[in-house]
Amino acid sequence: MSFGISLSGLDASSSSLDIIGNNIANSGTTGFKSSRANFSDVYAAGSLNLSANLVGEGVNVQQIQQQFTQGNISQTGNSLDLALNGNGFFVVKDGTGMSYTRNGTFSLDRNGFLVNGAGQQVQAYPALTGGGFNQGALSSLQLTPTQNTPQATTTGTVGVNLPANTTLAGLPGTTAPAAFNPANPNTYTSTTSTAIFDTLGAQHTGSFYFVPKTTSTTVGGVTTYSQVPNTWSVYMTVDGVQSSAGNPGTLAFSTSGALTSSPSTLTFQTNNVANAAIPQSMTFDFANTTQFGGAFGVNSLTQNGYASGQVSGINVDKSGIVSATYTNGQSIQVGQLALSNFPNPAGLAPTGNSDWKQTFASGAPVSGTAGSSNLGSIQSGALESSNVDLTKELVNMIVAQRAFQANSEMIKTNDQVTQTVLGIRG
Repeated sequence: MSFGISLSGLDASSSSLDIIGNNIANSGTTGFKSSRANFSDVYAAGSLNLSANLVGEGVNVQQIQQQFTQGNISQTGNSLDLALNGNGFFVVKDGTGMSYTRNGTFSLDRNGFLVNGAGQQVQAYPALTGGGFNQGALSSLQLTPTQNTPQATTTGTVGVNLPANTTLAGLPGTTAPAAFNPANPNTYTSTTSTAIFDTLGAQHTGSFYFVPKTTSTTVGGVTTYSQVPNTWSVYMTVDGVQSSAGNPGTLAFSTSGALTSSPSTLTFQTNNVANAAIPQSMTFDFANTTQFGGAFGVNSLTQNGYASGQVSGINVDKSGIVSATYTNGQSIQVGQLALSNFPNPAGLAPTGNSDWKQTFASGAPVSGTAGSSNLGSIQSGALESSNVDLTKELVNMIVAQRAFQANSEMIKTNDQVTQTVLGIRG
């Protein structure tokens, strides 16, 4: 029996060294989780053979326990490198079904699928047309290289200050002011421009011209022209051509310089845009326009149109929302990465490639999104390092080595005792 006890010690020490060696070998493996050997003593005691003086029969490796402590997070600068800070696993899929990993070294394959180094496709909740994500079903995240469809300008905002002390030359007077002409700066007092886009995504220049509104009064056959207090006419041109409808619009202000026009929007329509598929109607909100005593100034000028664009980058936020950015400045959400956690992560079965599979011991996965339901957050441009503590492993290696040597000496001692017994003569 002494030989068997010592042999069990050798086996246990050897298993411990194997585990330590595997930990050390994977100290640089992204997302790797170290393991440790849990030992238990062995006694030949049954329900009918209970005694306080039993001699043990050695040691047994009761469990190889995985340690799911957090690894250090290292910055990489690659937006598709993802690190998990906290509980949970990325969900990946291949022909064998779902697997779970902490290794966030992802990239796009030739078909636009987000995959890991083993070619497994990363699972996500797909984006819904009206916004949000369908968290009732998982699908492989795919980014298609198609162009982002252009959008024609339909709305915008104009926020300017119109000088309160502006007067048109010759007013008041008996000579009618010259009709508005964008080519004649004497027919307007202020102007500003913005880019607008037609239905095909082509860019054009939309210009706004501001002219103090005038009125005429006839007395005794004499017509006198004068400015209407605190009231302006607004004209719009596209590529220098005056819009076919909506010109001029009118803006009225209070004596304190605040806009009183209600509604605050002006609508212009044009069918003069070259190559546009249809005429465009554009509504601009002038709510932030003022009439103060200062000089003309532009505070804000926006519009909602844009040209077509190609995918230029991919961004992932801390909640796992994946957005494709385009060369036209647009950003579209394509999905939200799914995370899963388990009642007993230590019960997961490691399958290599930094993957784990669900087992009966691990329990069923609880899926959700980063930052919710006890799931960690996602950090883009970073990777989680192995959680192996090399110093600790080297100390454990020395302890296991000494135990192996001690058990070897025990076998030698048992052999000497046996030789002595065999050498006894009657």
